[in-house]
Amino acid sequence: MAIASNSSEKEVASGGASLYVGIAAVKVIAVNPTLGELHALNINLKNEPNYVGVSIGGDEYNKVVLWVQHENPSFTTSIDFLIKPEPKVSQSGKAQWTNAIGQFAYAENKASEQYEWFKDEGVRKAFVGEEKLIDFIKAFANVANGDNCAFDAPQKVANGDVTELKELVKQLSDNKVRVLLGVKDGKYQQVYDKHFGRLKPKRDDVFIKRLNDDYGAFKAEYNASLELETYSPDLITPDADTPMGVDQGTDDSWML
Repeated sequence: MAIASNSSEKEVASGGASLYVGIAAVKVIAVNPTLGELHALNINLKNEPNYVGVSIGGDEYNKVVLWVQHENPSFTTSIDFLIKPEPKVSQSGKAQWTNAIGQFAYAENKASEQYEWFKDEGVRKAFVGEEKLIDFIKAFANVANGDNCAFDAPQKVANGDVTELKELVKQLSDNKVRVLLGVKDGKYQQVYDKHFGRLKPKRDDVFIKRLNDDYGAFKAEYNASLELETYSPDLITPDADTPMGVDQGTDDSWML
């Protein structure tokens, strides 16, 4: 018989795509791609993806889906951001504010009236989901602290028009961003969406600090070392789940 056998004590590939945990430096290869564009990238989804008016947890969002690719080992995965064209409000009723340099803070009135570090240039109320997307862009585009980082047309982005993002990704096709990978339910690749890292300097400590914050838990299995490696189930198990991309609107604020 022509059987390439192995000892039962040896771990071998048993089919399906490999899953990964740890921090990986990835390129963005697509923004809200069509099914045809996905197939051209060898991403084999079956149905045409829908990005506008997606119902999640009884609420309706628009989605920004960024497909990212790692070179060695070679794999692709997606990062989903949930946005909507309405102001973000915390559980205590405070509006979230943003400005031209991508600062975010919760305040009853303009954030600069409450926080000395918050700049007034381009100040406005932030849209639901905008902060996480801007955080990603800061790391991906390697924006220096204090430099401009805001959408030209934030209302369009919140309404699901990703033209501006597509152009940015095209311009920065060689840029990389560091993301933390985990695995949900033993079979779904997940990307941590509460912090994204620049390629230089490699600040793993910032990932660790964010993971240990009150609202920074990663609802997936991941390795304590944060080194990129193939997933095995002997890892950290998180607590109860929250839908990816949805947060609870806390009043935490931070500066660049």
